Amino acid sequence: MPRVRPTIAALLIGAPAAAQAPVTPPILTLTASADLARTPDLVRLTAGVTTSAPTAADAMAGNAARMNAVLAALKAAGVQGRDVQTTGLSLAPQYRYAPEQPPILTGYQARNAVSIRTAKLADAGKLIDAAIKAGANEVQGPEFTIANPDAALDEARTAAVAKGRARAELYARAAGMKVARITGISEAGGPPEPGPRPLMRMAAAEVSAAPPVQPGEVNLSAQVTMTFELERLP
Repeated sequence: MPRVRPTIAALLIGAPAAAQAPVTPPILTLTASADLARTPDLVRLTAGVTTSAPTAADAMAGNAARMNAVLAALKAAGVQGRDVQTTGLSLAPQYRYAPEQPPILTGYQARNAVSIRTAKLADAGKLIDAAIKAGANEVQGPEFTIANPDAALDEARTAAVAKGRARAELYARAAGMKVARITGISEAGGPPEPGPRPLMRMAAAEVSAAPPVQPGEVNLSAQVTMTFELERLP
């Protein structure tokens, strides 16, 4: 029996050290966002020409003639060549369908579209008018935006982080704790994409005056997910 006692004592001495385990601090994760409104300084729009003809060659030739006229009109309206870009060029056969009959080729449809940008926001209506009168029968836009949104987005990011920190401190106080440190920050997504732009299809003769266009404001937002380590109040 005397030989057993030292072994038991050794086990008892070692037991408290083995029972100790690292304490995981409370963690709080939340998402915060901030929005800003800014006056736009850039406008984009798309002008297109769609033509149909019995043959592919005639459809493309007629389309090219009208699109050249549109480009010339845009240039005359003050648009620089670097601010015009082709965004789509297509040629497709057209068919007539009837019940229990094979499709009948009726001709071809050609389409050409260009995007236009300008910092002269007041010219948006004038450019739409010039493109349509020159032969464009499709118009998308205008889309008002900010050429360099980084500075405004940084303001929104700063505000989002401040809002997240304030909210974390609120939750911590309500739970009888305080924020010890920020352990992680991540940004959700990027700048918001512009909404769908209206599509206008019309004949040049239908437009008698430049349509009124108002730039309004552009909304920018930032969203962050933040993780905080909390500690109990003394």
